[in-house]
Amino acid sequence: MILKKLLEKLDYTVLSGNDCIHIHHLVNDSRKVGMEDVFVCIKGAGFDGHKFVNDVAGKGAAAVVVMEEVEVPENVTVIQVEDTRYALACMSAAYFGYPAEKLTTIGITGTKGKTTTTYMVRQVLESVGIKTGLIGTIETIVGDEIIPAKNTTPESYVVQETFAKMVEQGCDCVVMEVSSQGLMLHRVAGFTFDYGIFTNIEPDHIGPNEHKDFNDYLRCKSMLLKQCKHGIINMDADHIDEILEGHTCDIETYGVKGNYDFKASDINLFTKPGCLCVSYNLTGKMDFPVEIHVPGNFSVYNSLCAIAICSHFTKNVDMIKQALIDVRVKGRVEIIPISHRFTLMIDYAHNAMSLESLLTSLKEYQPKRLVTVFGCGGNRSRDRRFEMGEVSSRLADFTIVTSDNPRFEEPMEIINDILIGVKKANGEYVTVPDRKDAIRYAVLHAQDGDVIVLAGKGHEDYQEIKGVKHPMDERALIQEIISEDKIKAVL
Repeated sequence: MILKKLLEKLDYTVLSGNDCIHIHHLVNDSRKVGMEDVFVCIKGAGFDGHKFVNDVAGKGAAAVVVMEEVEVPENVTVIQVEDTRYALACMSAAYFGYPAEKLTTIGITGTKGKTTTTYMVRQVLESVGIKTGLIGTIETIVGDEIIPAKNTTPESYVVQETFAKMVEQGCDCVVMEVSSQGLMLHRVAGFTFDYGIFTNIEPDHIGPNEHKDFNDYLRCKSMLLKQCKHGIINMDADHIDEILEGHTCDIETYGVKGNYDFKASDINLFTKPGCLCVSYNLTGKMDFPVEIHVPGNFSVYNSLCAIAICSHFTKNVDMIKQALIDVRVKGRVEIIPISHRFTLMIDYAHNAMSLESLLTSLKEYQPKRLVTVFGCGGNRSRDRRFEMGEVSSRLADFTIVTSDNPRFEEPMEIINDILIGVKKANGEYVTVPDRKDAIRYAVLHAQDGDVIVLAGKGHEDYQEIKGVKHPMDERALIQEIISEDKIKAVL
C-alpha cells in the first residue's frame, strides 16, 4: 500500500522523505515493527511513542507519523500531524479498506446500560436474520468467534481490524459500546456511525488518567452525536440539553416521562419462580406490550433503547418481544436459577453508584430479604470501600463481606475498610473472606423469598492475587456448591 493512500483523509506535512513510498504494515506498537512498516507515535499517560523512533528505524521502518519533531536516519519518511491518535484511526480505516462503509454501524454511549443494550440489540437482529457483530466490555463477537475484551472500546486499529473481520464473516451490522475514553482518544474516529445512541450520564470515570472533571466527561459523551447520521436518545436523562448541543444528526427519542417516539407506560414489576421481571406498554412509533426477564426500571430504559434501534431493521413485533424475553447478559443482573425458594443473581456492580442503583431497583420487588455478597479490589481507592459498605448496609438487609481481586493488598485489610462503611448504617452483616465460602454461606442461610446479589465480579472469570490471575468464575463456584449434600437439602 502507498503511504499517501493511508493518509488521504488527513491534513499532514511531510517533514522528510516522501509520501509515495510503499508501506508493508501500519503499526503503533514499536515491538511489532518490521521492514517497510509505518509507525504511528502515540502519546499515552505512561508512554510516548516518539521516544522509540530510532528503535523502529533500526528495525527497518520506512516511515513514522509524529506530532513533534524527531531525529531519524535520512532514509525514514517523517509525517507530521496534529493528533497521532486521530491519525491512527483514519489510517487504520484506510488500511483495512474502510470496512465500516460495508456494515451498518451502531454505537451506544452512556454511563450505564451500554452492555445490556448491545446484547439486546444483537439478540433481536440475529433473531430476524441480520448477522450482527458485537464489540463491548465483556467480549467481541465476530461470527462464531468470541474474543475476551481488554477495553470497553478497543484502540482504533483493533476496531477497524475487527470491522474487517466482520465483513469477511458476512456480518451485516455491528453494535458496539462506545466509552467516553474511546471518544476522547479517537478510538472510533475515521468513520461515521449510522446510529449513535445516548443512554444516560452520571459522574464517573473522573480522575488523573481518565477525565479531569464532569464537564470533560460530559463533553466526550456528547461527541457521538456529532459523529453519527441518526441519533437515538433517552430524553429522561440528566444533562440532555448539554448532550444535544451542537449535534449534527437527526434525533429520535425514548423514555417514560414525556410524549416521545418510543414511550413506556403502565410499568409493572413482578416475579416468577426464581426470576424478577418487568413489563410495560410501548406506544409511539411502535405499539405493543413488552415483557423482560431482567429486573428493574433500568431494564425498561435499556429495552426501550433496543426497540428504538431495532425498529429501523425490522417491524416483526413477535420476534422483538421474544428476543427481549430471551436475552441474557453475563454478569449484568444475571439470574442463576438454582431454587424456587429464592433468587440468586450475579452483577458487575463494583462501585457505590452502581451498587446503589441495583439495590434500589431490587428493593422495589419487596423481597423477604435483600442479601449482598461483595468485596472491593485491592490497590484501588479506599473511598470506594467505605462507600460500598455504607450503601450495602443501608439498602440491603444482610451483607456478606468477602474478597474481590485483592491484588497486592491483604484481603482482611480491605474487608476491614469495607466494614467501616458497613457500620455507618444499620444492616446486619458477617465477614467470610473466601469468596466461595461466602457464596456457600449465602445459599445455605437463604430464606424463602430472598434476593441474593453476588456483586462486583460480574463477567470476570478470575481472582487477582499478588499479580497472578487465578481462574475463578462465580458460575462454576455456584455449580460446585449446589452439588454438596448439605446445600441440596436447602434448595
